[in-house]
Amino acid sequence: MLDATKLPQETSRSLARLLPRLEQEFAVTAAPADWAAFRRRLETHFSQLFPLLLELYGDQYDFFYQLERILAMAARAWLDRPTELKALDATREAHATWFQSEQMLGGVCYVDLFAGDLKRLRTQIPYFQELGLTYLHLMPLFLAPAGDNDGGYAVSDYRTVDPRLGVMDDLRALSADLRDAGMSLVLDFIFNHTADEHRWAKAALAGDADHRDYYFLFPDRTLPDAYERTLREIFPDKHPGAFTYREEISRWVWTTFNIFQWDLNYHNPVVFREMASEMLYLANAGAEVLRLDALAFTWKEMGTVCENLPKAHTLVQAFNALLRIAAPSLLFKSEAIVHPDEVAKYISTQECQLSYNPLLMALLWNSLATREVRMLRQSMGYRFKIDADCTWVNYVRCHDDIGWTFDDADAAALGIDGYDHRRFLNAFYTGRFPGSFARGLPFQENPRTGDARISGTLASLAGLEHALHLQSPPEIELAVRRICLLHAVILSIGGIPLIYLGDEIGTINDYSYVGDPAKAIDSRWVHRPETDPAKMERRHDRATIEGRIYQDLRHLIELRKTTPAFAGNHMEVINLPTNQVFAYVRTAPVAIGGQRVLVLANFSEHTQPVAANELRLYGLSYHFTDLIAGDELTLGDSPLVLEPYQVLWLAVAA
Repeated sequence: MLDATKLPQETSRSLARLLPRLEQEFAVTAAPADWAAFRRRLETHFSQLFPLLLELYGDQYDFFYQLERILAMAARAWLDRPTELKALDATREAHATWFQSEQMLGGVCYVDLFAGDLKRLRTQIPYFQELGLTYLHLMPLFLAPAGDNDGGYAVSDYRTVDPRLGVMDDLRALSADLRDAGMSLVLDFIFNHTADEHRWAKAALAGDADHRDYYFLFPDRTLPDAYERTLREIFPDKHPGAFTYREEISRWVWTTFNIFQWDLNYHNPVVFREMASEMLYLANAGAEVLRLDALAFTWKEMGTVCENLPKAHTLVQAFNALLRIAAPSLLFKSEAIVHPDEVAKYISTQECQLSYNPLLMALLWNSLATREVRMLRQSMGYRFKIDADCTWVNYVRCHDDIGWTFDDADAAALGIDGYDHRRFLNAFYTGRFPGSFARGLPFQENPRTGDARISGTLASLAGLEHALHLQSPPEIELAVRRICLLHAVILSIGGIPLIYLGDEIGTINDYSYVGDPAKAIDSRWVHRPETDPAKMERRHDRATIEGRIYQDLRHLIELRKTTPAFAGNHMEVINLPTNQVFAYVRTAPVAIGGQRVLVLANFSEHTQPVAANELRLYGLSYHFTDLIAGDELTLGDSPLVLEPYQVLWLAVAA
């Protein structure tokens, strides 16, 4: 490996050697302005890209040839990039933190379950505007094997839309329509593995030696056994271990998740180049954000857990650096559902500018179950802060299961045993705990250890399904309040709030998935129901449950979009004496007025008093505007009383 002290000189020499070759290959046919833009970005960002690729592949005998091919691929992608996307690149480069605006609101859905196909999804853009979305995340929509394909996360072709949903031109048209409507298209970049039906895997199965090096294939169990001494099983119910035997080639294949998902071998620089090409293809199709699926698993090394390794970060940074050259408006969103310490490591302008916040999601549900905010308050007090130029994506639930990803040390500091507490949460959210309002299902439950994760829609986990079964108006009221409480927190705590579409009208679990053999073994399908047009129509009628939830949520969304303090990530947790109320302050930059908003959220079904003196300890005023109710509020000697599951957004008077 190159001596670090000589790296700047070698970087300069390498660029000087490569540029004339690229000029010869592309500059003669490219529009002068396009080539000048590419060259400028290459010269700007090569000093970032080169050391990363050198770290990953510098020990390869043909490193400089591979480097030249990577840059040539990026040049071609830039020159093929549509004009309107090049204009977006320039705009976003000038406003790099555009995603931190209080206007931001995300929605996520499956195309087929929400609208049927891409053409019909385009007709739903007025609804997305009505709701207030500024970005739309579409669950995997590319060609995948028939039957069980992990919800589309086994990709057979990154450039072919599932024919049931449409064709690539439909996706490009949708992305253009979304941009015109002020919305960004978000897609998944499934880059840890491909389906075993992908053309690379098929070539490997056919005996092609080059494509066998795209994956991890072993002739016997010697190396798999050595790796598995330190690996954990991800889906033990579906297949034990991390390797699958393929009789047709007499090889063991690395399959971390499912037997039909083959892990890619990023030790091979050709795999990096090929996947970078797929990434830039999605960028040129109009994706503005790519969610990096399973990024923690991408780099493998013997004797490690093969999760969150340093070179997994190097890999993502290299992809990111390449984007700054060939598609600079595209951002990465981290999907690292791992220990909170590891989640934070993926968040930076050099790696993932956006990140899911699984800890907040887990602790919101924890607080509902326990009626206490101690762990939420403690963890958010220091774990919420990230790079000022990045942002969290905050969600109550998503397409996936809910795992209890809190830190055991955080729990222990409060006298809570992490193992026992996770068992309690699993019992509570599956309805097995006496008095539980939740109706979820276990996912990947291990009867021996009690370990499990939870499936269920927001409404069913918050008690609406149970309340409707009881036909109990008081229980329905409490469930609706819980739903609004959770949304009010993610809308105000900082970052981009993300709504799984259907939650805005209180959709409950759909148990019909058990009748489909391809879905029956995966309880996550219980919270992926098809959109019910009749329920959607009832959103306009406040006398209905759907209308009550939708209209209360729309009110909160509109308030968010007119509250400058809700921009960005700066959030200060307030440690109130009551353990039932989560409190924090959001502050807008002085340049736009310095507005301060105090948020108080009661996580219990009982009224909770908050002493005025406690608020003054944090330099807060006696005088507030209650943004949600629209009232002026002056605190005296009497405590401020929150109703069951009530949230207050209190703007501090100037």
